[in-house]
Amino acid sequence: MKALLDACVLYPTVMREVLIACAARGLFTPLWSARILEEWARAARKLGPGGEAQARGEIALLARDWPAAAVPPSPGTEQRLWLPDPADVHVLAAAIAGSADVLVTSNAQDFPRQTLADEGLQRMDPDQFLRALHTAHPEAVAEAVEAVRRTAERLSGQPWETRALLKKARLPRLGKMLG
Repeated sequence: MKALLDACVLYPTVMREVLIACAARGLFTPLWSARILEEWARAARKLGPGGEAQARGEIALLARDWPAAAVPPSPGTEQRLWLPDPADVHVLAAAIAGSADVLVTSNAQDFPRQTLADEGLQRMDPDQFLRALHTAHPEAVAEAVEAVRRTAERLSGQPWETRALLKKARLPRLGKMLG
C-alpha cells in the first residue's frame, strides 16, 4: 500500500516517527513531494529560532533514507483538480502522481472523500491510518511505537508511558489500543 503523507502529519515529530517506523517495517510505502516537505520546513518556524533549520536537517535525513518517496506532480494534473482550498491541490496531485492508495492528513475538510474517491484515493487521519495498520500488523506497529517511545525517552531525558506519548502526538486512539 502506498500512502501520501501530508505536511501536517510529517511536522509533529512523534507522529512522523511512528509513521516512518511503520514504513520501515514494510507496512506501507511512504510518499510526499518536495512542496510538502517545504511546507513542513516553513511550519517549523513556529518553534522559534532554529526550528526551520532543524526541520531541514530532518528532511535531509528522510530524503536520504527514502529517496523514492519524493514524487513530483505530473504536468497538467494540478490544473484539472479542484479542492475547497486551492493551496492543497498540489498534495492531491502528488498522491495521484505517486499512485497512492491513501492520503494521510489531519486536514479532512480540505480533502472531500468523494473528490479523492474519484481519483482512486482514500483519506485517513493519522490515528485512523495507524490503527488500521495495527489491526493488520499488531506486532510490527507495537514494535514501531515502542522504538519511538524509547527514543523520546532518550532525547527528552524523562520517562514516557506509551499512551501518554501517543495522546500528546495526537494519536489518542492508537494509544488506547496499545496502552
